[in-house]
Amino acid sequence: MENLILVAGATGNLGQKICRELIKRNVNVRAIVRENGNAENLGVLEKMGVEILKLDFSNQQQLISACTGVSCVVSALAGLRDVIIDVQTELLDAAIAAGVQHFIPSDFSSDFTAMPEGENRNFDLRKEFMEKIDSSRIMATSIFNGCFADILRYNTPLFNVRDQTIAYFGDKADWKIDFTTMDDTAAFTALVALDDKAPRSLKIASFSVSPNDLVQISEQSKGSRFKLVKMGTMEEFSATNKLLRAADPAGENTLYPKWQQAQYLYSMFFVHHGTLANDRYEGLQWSVVTENI
Repeated sequence: MENLILVAGATGNLGQKICRELIKRNVNVRAIVRENGNAENLGVLEKMGVEILKLDFSNQQQLISACTGVSCVVSALAGLRDVIIDVQTELLDAAIAAGVQHFIPSDFSSDFTAMPEGENRNFDLRKEFMEKIDSSRIMATSIFNGCFADILRYNTPLFNVRDQTIAYFGDKADWKIDFTTMDDTAAFTALVALDDKAPRSLKIASFSVSPNDLVQISEQSKGSRFKLVKMGTMEEFSATNKLLRAADPAGENTLYPKWQQAQYLYSMFFVHHGTLANDRYEGLQWSVVTENI
């Protein structure tokens, strides 16, 4: 039987790229989208050859019908509790009811299983959903890609082109931070979706670099040696993030408030992957740091 992969969140940047990678491999792809989905993004998917189903994500029968005949469900959904917990749970239940064998949740991040509770709100939501998957009978694979590499172009404290500074915390000037491009993440995810022996989790990184590495790279790529700046201890960073979050209750209803952005930076210096699964599949070409600065 031919593989049929269902992608939820296909109109988003990562979801669209996952669809593209599957289509490149001559795989049948079905995307489920909301009835009021972005017309331009839907047009891109249609041109790729993706089968598009518009549905009500709260309608379980529609979800079950969409999952029927599917070999793997890939979730690239983004959001807060109403999406990561509620919508993904509906999708998970529908996949199980339809007999889908494999589910890839929207866990595209650093390995949040190693993060303490309360240090990253968005990671905590993913942990909660992971408990639901692990109590179900479906085969699941979480893909941990570290940080998306495009963050290096955003003038964050880690790599600030405007101020020509590179930040670190505690004694972690040589701490290796995992980065993966969206293209590399999508290509790897497509192969995981076709892998009926994929393990519970897989860790990848296009490249891993430390703040000290970035100092050297800044000189090569930007023509100027950026200044390495210690921003305090990890304990101070954690405490500051908690204070910022407490002072901004409205941010709880926002995907990336400033304190959540800071929590992601904290996570970058708390978790790194060590052993990677980059070599699990043949033919992948991994991006390098100089292509992303």
